[in-house]
Amino acid sequence: MTTDFGWWARDADGRRFQVRAAIFGDAITWSRKQGHYQTWQPYGPPTEEDWDALLAEAARRVPRRLLSPAQFATIKRQRPQ
Repeated sequence: MTTDFGWWARDADGRRFQVRAAIFGDAITWSRKQGHYQTWQPYGPPTEEDWDALLAEAARRVPRRLLSPAQFATIKRQRPQ
């Protein structure tokens, strides 16, 4: 089952865009969307801020049992060092 995480970010010009990280097993697919009626486009490589946002969103879901501790550990392992 795919687990989606999403948040808003800003580019170098100050424009907002939506970031989505879809997790399926050990694979993380990053995509972005600039406007409401635009299509999702591949996004990458993710920045440190993107990884921080993903881990923060995942950490909020673990206590509510929307994400298991094993899935959270898998996400943390995927982050490049």
